[in-house]
Amino acid sequence: MPVNETVQEIEIVEGHAVNPWVALAYLIAGVCFILALRGLSHPTTSRQGNRYGMVGMGIAVVTTLVTHEIASLPEIGAAIALGGIIGFVIARRIAMTAMPQLVAAFHSLVGLAAVLVGLAAWLNPGAFEILDATGQIMVASRIEMGLGIAIGAITFSGSIIAFLKLNGNMSGSPILLPGRHLLNLAVLVAILGLVATYALSGAGGPGEGLLIVWITLLAFVIGFLLIIPIGGADMPVVVSMLNSYSGWAAAAMGFTLHNTAMIITGALVGSSGAILSYIMCKAMNRSFVSVIAGGFGADATGSAGEGGIGEPRPWKRGSAEDAAFLMKEAENVIIIPGYGMAVAQAQHALREMTDMLKDHGVSVKFAIHPVAGRMPGHMNVLLAEANVPYDDVFELEDINSEFAQADVAFIIGANDVVNPAARTDKSSPIYGMPVFDVEKAKTIFFIKRSMGGQGYAGVDNEVFYMDQTMMLLADAKKMVEEIVKTLD
Repeated sequence: MPVNETVQEIEIVEGHAVNPWVALAYLIAGVCFILALRGLSHPTTSRQGNRYGMVGMGIAVVTTLVTHEIASLPEIGAAIALGGIIGFVIARRIAMTAMPQLVAAFHSLVGLAAVLVGLAAWLNPGAFEILDATGQIMVASRIEMGLGIAIGAITFSGSIIAFLKLNGNMSGSPILLPGRHLLNLAVLVAILGLVATYALSGAGGPGEGLLIVWITLLAFVIGFLLIIPIGGADMPVVVSMLNSYSGWAAAAMGFTLHNTAMIITGALVGSSGAILSYIMCKAMNRSFVSVIAGGFGADATGSAGEGGIGEPRPWKRGSAEDAAFLMKEAENVIIIPGYGMAVAQAQHALREMTDMLKDHGVSVKFAIHPVAGRMPGHMNVLLAEANVPYDDVFELEDINSEFAQADVAFIIGANDVVNPAARTDKSSPIYGMPVFDVEKAKTIFFIKRSMGGQGYAGVDNEVFYMDQTMMLLADAKKMVEEIVKTLD
């Protein structure tokens, strides 16, 4: 066969013509996405990873627009431009404290897009080329549509609840419904049963079979039910898991649209999100299955109120002068940042403080808990923003044994991740979660706004009342700035 005929040859895959040049472009885009994930796995290569991701997405979008029949290319271009402008403005203006809410909101949009694409394919299957010779939607396409819509709807409603919890519009405490596990299981079984019934139904023409509608409604409900029982301390795992769900929803819709790039991208996002969730669950001593089932991190037999603040207890109040003096005289200082640092935007002042301590010969390290903040890597991003050296940042399992030799544990805006109740109180909603052994340090400085707060999980902290603890009650940024002035 001549070379030019080979180049122009069209492969047939599952009954659909695929231009080999299109397949090559999508393959290159997929390689870029893999390189992006690899780059994003470490702070030093994250910028390069972002660039690979943008290049891959650019290739995928351009290839799709060029090779598909678009009803109105100017309208599509205008929509892309509008979305790009909105995304650019949001990215420039969003505060780091609101980044978890933004991620949850974006996940909801991915889920909603999957639902809308699936419903569009159900109403007009001819436009998606998923009709068989009898004018019925092909069985494989029905399964893909059903699962894609279900996962997308779960992602959408679950992400909305996650957003409301993270944004403070809904209580971060677990909302426990009676018989929730049995209810969740029943709804999930019903969804799978409806998908199977629709796949085998004789009513599978354009817009036929209201089973798709019931699948959509039940999936919206189960997304809501899976997330509301989850406590605030476990929300970072929820964000990671919803990220995985959004990927699988996109992959399912990729099959419906016969778009290889969507299948590859969705599978990468789905699998990487699931792997990250598994790693975080292992670090938190949580069951991976319980994450998928919903309602982990909460026990109906216990309540946050049992660990809440009751009768007033004696505690020591410290000052910026106390902290500056003792840290300057110390040999080893371990800093544990939390969401309070992000709210106060204290990372830059904290970096200045650590530089000054190092000038006095003090060894300073940062301890990062897997769920510190509101999403995976939240604290790492904040510290990187302040140019804290990566070599000074350590994960829980790498630094926890060093607290026994530490002269000072400096806790800034963290609470649940240093709470001994996770080890000692079986009724606590954070019981079983590995936490930092800060109580082993010789001196503890604990920055928080007031003694009335109980952390995101709503649990009091025994560390507040320990003999070696000094409470620094103030805005985190202002307190660190006062310490810096004293050190100067």
